[in-house]
Order: sequence, then C-alpha cells, then structure tokens
Amino acid sequence: MSISLQGSFLVAANHLKDSNFYRSVVLMLDHNDQGAMGLVINRPSAMTIGKALSQQGVSNVNDSPVFVGGPVEPTSLFILHNCVSLGKTDQEVAPGLFLASSEDSFEEVVRNGKKPDISVKFRLISGYAGWGEGQLEGELARGDWHTQPADGTLVLEEDIYGLWEVCTRRLHRANRLLPHNIRNAEWN
Repeated sequence: MSISLQGSFLVAANHLKDSNFYRSVVLMLDHNDQGAMGLVINRPSAMTIGKALSQQGVSNVNDSPVFVGGPVEPTSLFILHNCVSLGKTDQEVAPGLFLASSEDSFEEVVRNGKKPDISVKFRLISGYAGWGEGQLEGELARGDWHTQPADGTLVLEEDIYGLWEVCTRRLHRANRLLPHNIRNAEWN
C-alpha cells in the first residue's frame, strides 16, 4: 500500500458490474496494510429509518431510507452526520461529515435530526464494504475504481440517486486535457 485512501471516495468504474458495487460511490473509512473498509453511500434500501429504529424502541423518526453500506455484516448500523457539536467526540471522516462513535451520539443525531428547526442531516447505513490485504490495491490497478477526495456535502444530498454521475463528471473534468468548450477547434 502506498497511500491511504481514508477520507476519499471510491467511484465505481463503468465496467464494474458486481451487483454490490455497480455505479456505487464508497466513502473510505479506513485503509491500511491489513485491508480497507468503507460505506457505499448511494444505495438506498426499501427499509425506512422509522421502521428500522422502531425495532430498537425509537419512535417518531423520519421515513428516509436506510442505506446499504455494503455486503459485509448487513446488520451493523452506521450513522454519518453533519452535527458539529457531536463532531467533537465523533470521527470526522470528510470535511464537515462525522461518523457516530457511540450509542449516545447515535441517539442524539437521530433525536436532533427529527427537529425541523435544527439543520442536522444524517444517513443511517446498514453493513459495510471491506477488502482484505492487497485486495483493494488489485482492484484499483485493474481500473475497477477511481478515487477522489470525499465531499461531505454530497453524502448528505437530498438527491442521492445522481451521486455516481456527479462524481463521474468531476473525475472527467479533473482529468480532461482540453477544455470542454473549444471556441476555435481548427486552431489546434
């Protein structure tokens, strides 16, 4: 491993057809010599947060979807949020984006997220994506993934369905050799 991708997005290449990762964007939480871990952030499920948390005794939560974070340990729950006051105890995984690190933090985010006068946004994610030692590096070398710095505001966007396209456009812009709108192409 040469460079840690922690705090980056992995953007699935167009040719990656694995059903777990097709057109996915993964927020990398950890990447070291032993392997890597991340959360798919653009795969909403049919389960709502209200239904998922009602089984835990929590009521009156919104009906946003629970996201599928990956195929590993699908019963594990993660919460990504933008609550700066809780961010002092939680891990900042991208600028302005935090991973809840305790049950108290988790409950506080959910409680504040239901209050319309507070601008706390969050995503509840079930499961994660994991790679063993050298596995992710092999997939990167094969061209299955593209990387870019994570953008916390994109993770909490209302229209999460277009996230892969947004990231792909950013990659194309960043790697373009010629400007998109060439005024006088015959001058080349």
